[in-house]
Amino acid sequence: MDLSRIAELARQDAGRKFYSIAHLLTTEALWEAFDNLRKDAAAGVDGVTHSEYEEHLVENLGKLHEKLKSKTYRAQPLRRIYIAKEDGRQRPISIPSLEDKIVQRATVELLNAIFEQDFLDCSYGFRPGRSAHDALDQVGRVICRGPTEYVLELDISSYFDSLVRKQLMAMVERRVSDGGILRLLGKWINVGVVDDGRLLPSETGTGQGQIISPLLANIYLHHVLDVWFETEVKPRLRGQAFAIRYADDGLLCFEFKADAERVLEVLPKRFAKYGLTLHPEKTRLVKFGRSAYYQAKRMKTKPATFDFLGFTHRLGTSRAGQFAMQVSTMKKRLRRGLVAIAAWCQEHMHTPLAYQHQQLNAKLRGHYQYYGRPTNYRSLEKFIHAVRRIWRRWLERRTRGRTLPWPRFNRILAHYPLLRPRITHPWAVQ
Repeated sequence: MDLSRIAELARQDAGRKFYSIAHLLTTEALWEAFDNLRKDAAAGVDGVTHSEYEEHLVENLGKLHEKLKSKTYRAQPLRRIYIAKEDGRQRPISIPSLEDKIVQRATVELLNAIFEQDFLDCSYGFRPGRSAHDALDQVGRVICRGPTEYVLELDISSYFDSLVRKQLMAMVERRVSDGGILRLLGKWINVGVVDDGRLLPSETGTGQGQIISPLLANIYLHHVLDVWFETEVKPRLRGQAFAIRYADDGLLCFEFKADAERVLEVLPKRFAKYGLTLHPEKTRLVKFGRSAYYQAKRMKTKPATFDFLGFTHRLGTSRAGQFAMQVSTMKKRLRRGLVAIAAWCQEHMHTPLAYQHQQLNAKLRGHYQYYGRPTNYRSLEKFIHAVRRIWRRWLERRTRGRTLPWPRFNRILAHYPLLRPRITHPWAVQ
């Protein structure tokens, strides 16, 4: 039985359980999983890198497959690192060993064949063939084409660290009863974390940074939020309502304020049943829609805005004068991107200009690829203007006290031009 057959069976029968699928974690599946790993990803506690493992790949994958077959495979502790968040706090990231990444990647492919048949259209994060931009397009459709007048922003505190493992496994077992797969999942969610040389146990959550974690997080919120909202909440509301979720970032859109307030009242209780907490300051209800825009226009006030997936969403009009939603890069994201550019320029201050030019353009290309949405050109221009100033400042630092006036720097730019802003995403099909 291959993955397409499993997907077909799961699609045909929503109540079907799969009792024997672990044998599909073949050497070929592990090989494909290895090929799909990032070659430059950080190493786990064992220190083994992608290139080192690849030197004896056939032998290594053969041994790994034998461990899975003989049930002697053991998950290694996660290596804990921290990255800075936009609010100044530190976000913990848990890095698995390379072999754990390989087995997790192969397992995700296997489980996706089943759970993709269950997930609802409102879910966009970490799913095959779906992206953040699909979610953003849907926001535009719901706001501009639907009857939405109120938007409830959801922010779950420390989501990945808060999942109740027993409840998570019960959700998985609604579809998967293969003991081999369940044992693997148990190993990964219960494995300890090495932080500053100390092995720390954990009792809740699934380490953010593990390849398996986004799928498990989607399964959890599929039951906690998506299905509940679709089958229990929406039928009880007076007006229309829509959910849009990307992993643990979500929006609930409502036609009527009373509906939104009722859901906001019961949502914390619903989440608490599953160990989750809504951030009290970042979870908020805003009036946002066609009537909100025209009301603000009559009263000469600014309508509310909300942030989602790196963009600030605003109400406005198109060039033709029709009601439309506009987006701009969130100020925190813009600042974070420029801080990263400045740090890179400082670190590579003395590298050849040609190399700096190539790398800066690669970073700009990546920025435009994500933030190049219609109506966001002004933010892209702010970004490139700031990048030019940063590059000039750090080039001036290496001139040993001499200044680098703008006319001279412009001649450098003429020889090493930085990529101009461009809109990389078309208008969404309504």
